[in-house]
Amino acid sequence: MAFTTIISGDELAQHLKDPNWAIIDCRFNLDNIYYGRQEFFKAHIPGAAYAHLDEDLSNRVIPGKTSRHPLPEISKFTRRLSNWGIDESVQVVVYDDRGGGIAARLWWMLRWLGHEAVALLDGGWQAWMQAGYPTENETQTLRARKFIPRPRPWLLADTDKVLEISQSPDFVLVDSRAAERYRGEIEPLDPVAGHIPGAVNAHFAQNLNEDGRFLARDELKQRFQAILGDKQAQNTVFYCGSGVTAAHNLVALMHAGLGEGVLYAGSWSEWITDPKRPVEK
Repeated sequence: MAFTTIISGDELAQHLKDPNWAIIDCRFNLDNIYYGRQEFFKAHIPGAAYAHLDEDLSNRVIPGKTSRHPLPEISKFTRRLSNWGIDESVQVVVYDDRGGGIAARLWWMLRWLGHEAVALLDGGWQAWMQAGYPTENETQTLRARKFIPRPRPWLLADTDKVLEISQSPDFVLVDSRAAERYRGEIEPLDPVAGHIPGAVNAHFAQNLNEDGRFLARDELKQRFQAILGDKQAQNTVFYCGSGVTAAHNLVALMHAGLGEGVLYAGSWSEWITDPKRPVEK
């Protein structure tokens, strides 16, 4: 059975030596881009590889044109996945120490390229440590495989699409940032505050309970049904600041059994590169 949304520490612990499983550590801190790799070398889940948000999961930023974390070229990302030992037969597990807010980016990217057997470690690094599961501080040589991308373009929306749907009653546009950023009261990362007109707010962190694990399926279903109303998942587009944490809402939406939504990967930081695009507070 493939894991396609979240996986528990108990379930992962049973497969640490499985050659057809790949574990990817996605720890990252926007305030210290060296943090995640440093922590990885201190200790990580046995057999894990490290994915750096800027270097592995993003392309070069073009000021005034792209988001803060534009998607990498598919060919380059495919080589990275292959070097991590991932092909169509491999179950992938991703984790971080930010409630899944960073690791969800890799979860979505794999699904975007047609790989469905990828799951987020519920509770992340903290839950793994608290449970006393094994760790290591040495990196292992991974056996490279050949990842063949099968892009699913319908999972991705560009800026023109978002401008179109923001004015359509047939779609729901969801801002995944904290409420105060959505309202434009603060903006710690981008030069313009506010949100895309017509968007509703659903902070990704509200998918989690107090111990950092995902809410029960029924609770997630209730949360997202209230957001979607009578709209289907495929008519729901999620964005955040730079196309990273919005993927967490996509994990939760799918885990709730409501289907697979769409990501505006450029998100707010791309939207505001053109002053002609409307902004709402």
